[in-house]
Amino acid sequence: MTAGSSQQNAAGVLLIIHLCFYGGYQLTELQVCHLCNGTVQNGTALGQFCSAAAGLIDGRCCLLRKQNPSNADYVIGLDLSNCSLSHVEDLQEASTAAMIDLSLNPIVNLNNSLFQGFIQLGYLALPANLACPGGNASWDKVEVKGDTCHCEGQKDICNLTGHLSLNCPENSLCSAYGPGFFECSCVDDFHGYKCLREGKFPIIQVFGLLGASTVLVSILLWVTQRRKVKSV
Repeated sequence: MTAGSSQQNAAGVLLIIHLCFYGGYQLTELQVCHLCNGTVQNGTALGQFCSAAAGLIDGRCCLLRKQNPSNADYVIGLDLSNCSLSHVEDLQEASTAAMIDLSLNPIVNLNNSLFQGFIQLGYLALPANLACPGGNASWDKVEVKGDTCHCEGQKDICNLTGHLSLNCPENSLCSAYGPGFFECSCVDDFHGYKCLREGKFPIIQVFGLLGASTVLVSILLWVTQRRKVKSV
């Protein structure tokens, strides 16, 4: 075997290792982008959106690259249309998406909490037999065209008059948390159960007491173990 052929074989092995490592890395990094074969097509609404946003296509996802290289890319669009999906269980990897297309799939129903936390979602395409998450009141426009239900313009549920925003306790603020969802956060200087306690959270006192308790328990355990050793 010549030196040239040895180098070629070594280069081939390195190439295979590189492809296996990085291919596996991409697959496990954002699995939602590879729930089915194919890629985002340029002619689709999501493809045009991705192009306008200068996004990066990875499988069925449109990713936006963060300026800091140490931070991972995040999903701004997800196209899982015509993927023969009968059910969808988890899309949290795409919780930053502004557009999601699940149309042309034999999906019978969706979990009510599937889109919890999707505060950026402005457009959602579903099979015509499914309702928009959160109900029609959670969207500016709901329209069924052919085999697709279009949910456009997610509303801030906290701004709906006489709606669930009144369920937040006193001394707290309501914030949208996905279509039909909201969360309550204590305002400044309030904390605890239902934001009833006023004043800043006593971090030093709480963690000081916790640290002292930990040290005391450790000493007691050490003394107990020493006695057992001596008795043996």
